[in-house]
Amino acid sequence: MMIPAQFNAQEVEQKWYDYWMKNNYFSSKPDHRTPYTIVIPPPNVTGVLHMGHMLNNTIQDVLIRRARLKGFNACWVPGTDHASIATEAKVVAKLKSEGINKNDLTREEFLKHAWDWTDKYGGTILEQLKQLGCSCDWNRTKFTMDDDMSASVIHSFVDLYNKGLIYRGYRMVNWDPEAKTTLSDEEVNFEERQGKLYFIKYKIEGSEEFLTVATTRPETIFGDTAICINPNDERFTHLKGKKAIIPIAGRVIPIIEDDYVDVEFGTGCLKVTPAHDVNDKTLGDKHNLEIIDIFNDDASLNSYGLHYQGKDRFVVRTEIEAELQQIGALLKTENYTNNVGTSERTKAVIEPRLSDQWFLKMDDLVKPAIKAVLESDEVKLYPSRFNNTYRHWLENIRDWNISRQLWWGQQIPAYYYGDGKEDFVVAENKEKALELAKVKMGNTALTFDQLTQDADALDTWFSSWLWPMAVFGGILDPENEDYKYYYPTNDLVTGPDILFFWVARMIIAGYEYAHEKPFTNVYLTGLVRDNQGRKMSKQLGNSPDPLGLIHKYGADGVRVGLLLSASAGNDILFDEELCNQGKSFSTKIWNAFKLIKGWEVADIAQPESSKVAIEWYEAKLQQTLIEIEDSFDKYRISDALMSIYKLVWDDFCSWFLEMIKPAYQQPIDKVTFEKAIEMLENNLKLLHPFMPFLTEEIWQRITDRSPEQALIIAEWPKSKVFDAKLIADFDFTTEVISGIRTIRKDKNIPFKDTIELKVVNTEKASTYFDSVITKLGNISALEYVTDKVNGALSYRIKSNEYFIPITGNVDVDAEIAKLTEELNYTKGFLKSVQGKLSNEKFVAGAPEQVIANERKKEADALAKIATIEQSLAGLK
Repeated sequence: MMIPAQFNAQEVEQKWYDYWMKNNYFSSKPDHRTPYTIVIPPPNVTGVLHMGHMLNNTIQDVLIRRARLKGFNACWVPGTDHASIATEAKVVAKLKSEGINKNDLTREEFLKHAWDWTDKYGGTILEQLKQLGCSCDWNRTKFTMDDDMSASVIHSFVDLYNKGLIYRGYRMVNWDPEAKTTLSDEEVNFEERQGKLYFIKYKIEGSEEFLTVATTRPETIFGDTAICINPNDERFTHLKGKKAIIPIAGRVIPIIEDDYVDVEFGTGCLKVTPAHDVNDKTLGDKHNLEIIDIFNDDASLNSYGLHYQGKDRFVVRTEIEAELQQIGALLKTENYTNNVGTSERTKAVIEPRLSDQWFLKMDDLVKPAIKAVLESDEVKLYPSRFNNTYRHWLENIRDWNISRQLWWGQQIPAYYYGDGKEDFVVAENKEKALELAKVKMGNTALTFDQLTQDADALDTWFSSWLWPMAVFGGILDPENEDYKYYYPTNDLVTGPDILFFWVARMIIAGYEYAHEKPFTNVYLTGLVRDNQGRKMSKQLGNSPDPLGLIHKYGADGVRVGLLLSASAGNDILFDEELCNQGKSFSTKIWNAFKLIKGWEVADIAQPESSKVAIEWYEAKLQQTLIEIEDSFDKYRISDALMSIYKLVWDDFCSWFLEMIKPAYQQPIDKVTFEKAIEMLENNLKLLHPFMPFLTEEIWQRITDRSPEQALIIAEWPKSKVFDAKLIADFDFTTEVISGIRTIRKDKNIPFKDTIELKVVNTEKASTYFDSVITKLGNISALEYVTDKVNGALSYRIKSNEYFIPITGNVDVDAEIAKLTEELNYTKGFLKSVQGKLSNEKFVAGAPEQVIANERKKEADALAKIATIEQSLAGLK
């Protein structure tokens, strides 16, 4: 089979992916083998491949392909998340572009549009993952809105409700006015923003006196129901029991007393707006204050906002400042920086809002999850520094607001049968709900038409926290074969940004439903940033097109480029040059394969140099295997790849192949050739998880293979006892050879010209690799001597001295002149360094590292002078 001059990734990637799919190598079914299971962090159904996905899924594919090679029954479950807020927003925008208002549709009509959109765009990212080489079991692909997945979520809700863990409460929640839904605390990001502090004057009823309140939100004065002062604040003793008048609104409100008010902050007078501030709500409950909600669901003002009705809150903030100024109610404004909560999904500024919502009690649920990570080590986080973040979140957890004012998602299985807030039942379907409602109401004549299901949908995370169990049917049928075989899973690869959203909640759900962990190890990747350290985003235009990178550098090149710099938990400063480095590595491996396959093989004696080369490389391979295993055990995937990279590029290509390469136009012996192929195949096995396409292409070109012999299901190299001294001896040998090559280069001695080498072996170095030194140095005679050799070029390694007798190729006088000039320069440099070190003022004042650098310069210069003087002595 003719081997192309260059490896063409575009030509082979689809070919081998189709081959793997055709032969069902990615598929997994329970059998006698030990399972190795990964569940994909399901990307949003709205998503397309970005650099974070590339990194995360490459790591997962490395782990799953390695497990397959190591003989595990490897199962990687793919899928997508319905992403309530993001998907609904896209569908609403699409409908708007078509002139359709969501509010004009029934729920069923809207959901049809949502499903149409999902069917059209939902599979995009999974198809893109195939181009990256991801070896998922596509037959197991799940979607969080699949019938069985939704049934699992509803079953979970009903179960938790029946356990008394889910309740309905009228609480202050985080309201996203763009998505028009509540958010959990964890979905709110806080960011510093520059704003103003407005000092507003409230007139005291029945007098001409005013009190002043400082607020960052003047538009909320329409919701004020009291002014609060500290009872111990002597400045306002005269205000006790009086009332104030809200400017513009003209409404009279009481002045109350509470030591909650900080005497030192602002003016000492606090406006109380119970409907729009968590702390004000607490204060309002304590003093039995009226609650006035002034906002519509899009954060525009309602009728309580008087002439501002229908206007956006931020528009009102600007306009009300002018009106307050005009009527003399604005004392002053000051610039003010405060933390503003924004929606993690839509980026809209969050509005605190009182609302009836569904909550999940977390106090007891969280305890096994805390123990699993922080006490028993049943679940390990990599890197472990994230344990502190995990601890902080879980030990300060609040009840989880699990309801969302959306239609896209699992509809809450609560059914109302009366007018009261408590007139509802919770059941898995309407039939069961009717039976429960008849009993609860004592009305056997109740009909389906009299039941109304709660309009809200469940938080997306309430669906995905069941993911490792639900994908195997474990919620609905915990005794099924797949669930009992694959659960708990092994490794989870995800970003630290969803450590609480998803990871912690899956652990909580695992202990609640399966009474055990959902996975053993959590590998937390870093963020992919540009080479300036900026987070990649469409707005900055600094995020490359992943598919464009794959087309340019090949999937293997991109995978290697990403992973070489992807240490666990640390952000990656991505540079496209990394992918080019990966492509260069592909070229290096391809050229090595071509070189080996290009040799003529003959039934001749094996040279001694080839015999020892093979022994050394087999030992080096075994040493690298230990390094790789250790790196994988610590989830240092980048380090594992670097060990393989060095083994292949340096040890195999640069040394091993040179040691066994036959002379020009000469054949290679059969024994060495077969060993070279064996070593190449071992390298391909180690490389395959990282570079699946290139390695399968070479593997299949080495010899004809049946589907049962494909590399993807080959056997990982076995660990064997090896001679570490052999490796150390060869490391010394490489220095000897490098010394010879340096002299040849410096003295312009062509490699085709043989030279002699005489050695004073003070170091008692091994002579085992002398045949390799002879071959790679083109040595005509290698002799061990006891004394220095005059009239020779020389160099030193440790205490050993190496001499190359001068031949007619070297101009002795010119060499002496050159060395003398170099000696004089080095002595001058040494004098200047020693001058600094003898200066007491310099030594006393310079940083410790600077002094250390100068001492190293001195030592290096002294060593160089000794070497030059020795060389000169040998020439004279």
